[in-house]
Amino acid sequence: MKENPKFLISGGGTGGHIYPAIAIANELKARFPKADILFVGAKDKMEMQKVPQAGYPIKGLWIAGIQRKLTMQNAMFPLKLLSSLSKSLRILKQFKPDAVIGTGGFASGAVLKVASMLGIPTVIQEQNSYPGITNKLLSKKADKICVAYENLERFFPKEKMILTGNPVRQDLISVSDKREEAVAYFNLDASKKTILVLGGSLGAKRINQLIAKELDGMLLQNVQVIWQCGKLYFEEFKHFSDKENVQVLSFIDRMDLVYAAADIVISRSGASSVSELCLVGKPVVFIPSPNVSEDHQTKNAQAVVNKHAAILLKESELESEFSIVFESLLKDKGKQDDLSKNIKELALPNATKQIVDEIVKLIE
Repeated sequence: MKENPKFLISGGGTGGHIYPAIAIANELKARFPKADILFVGAKDKMEMQKVPQAGYPIKGLWIAGIQRKLTMQNAMFPLKLLSSLSKSLRILKQFKPDAVIGTGGFASGAVLKVASMLGIPTVIQEQNSYPGITNKLLSKKADKICVAYENLERFFPKEKMILTGNPVRQDLISVSDKREEAVAYFNLDASKKTILVLGGSLGAKRINQLIAKELDGMLLQNVQVIWQCGKLYFEEFKHFSDKENVQVLSFIDRMDLVYAAADIVISRSGASSVSELCLVGKPVVFIPSPNVSEDHQTKNAQAVVNKHAAILLKESELESEFSIVFESLLKDKGKQDDLSKNIKELALPNATKQIVDEIVKLIE
């Protein structure tokens, strides 16, 4: 294998596609310090900021997903697709990568399609228990498919699949040792249970509305709350920080410490969140977003619930069920311990290393 291999990585649109892509790039760079790594993303999506912040160059394609209703954007899709395919061809011919890795999103579809036509080895990383349309289409030509959930044979060719899990932040592997540091960092009361509410980087409107309504009742249970409401909603909900034992944050920099502090977690069930929560092993109430393609957040959460490793509440059930479910979990130490033990058994902590092992095997 040459000393300075070239890797092209594509994936984006959401953090769920971008962060695994960056984790894979970091592991490739650790193994091959002289490697040349280039990202390709969608021109107006968050990868155009996040990838350069992580220290990698990125080229943008003029591409966007298909909307579920008739829109001007859908009418432009064939034109955007042709533009993206021809630009992908130019990028691949100039860069000449040894392997192309896709983590999902429409930009990765164009690049991996052209790469497979050119005979360049391709690897797909699928984060969800229900694959997105891009990866389903690419799977027939991909050389390897790294998956995070079992039983995906109905979507992908079985002989190409490897169960690796999702790349996660390595600092989450030993959060149980950081409890004291976490209590000090967030200025918490060590004698109280800590409830962590996560709505994703942008925030989850329905979860924020729920916590705003239920907060006083929760505080009566002698708990403290760290509530990450997301940057879109911070102005609307920040005044709840005036209450004793409540911290409202738009974003959390030290996820390792916040997980270490948490006794119970209330969270969306995007693929990265689910993988992180398996690793940290805390009791979780999942509230999936119903507004994502193929309802994959519900399917991700259900895959964990089926192993008796979490609780699932749909948005439609929050009014009638949340306070009952929350109070009974808070009071039932045995249930908390069971959920913690079972979810931890689903963790796949070496995902990034395993995915890179598969990439290396392909190009050796």
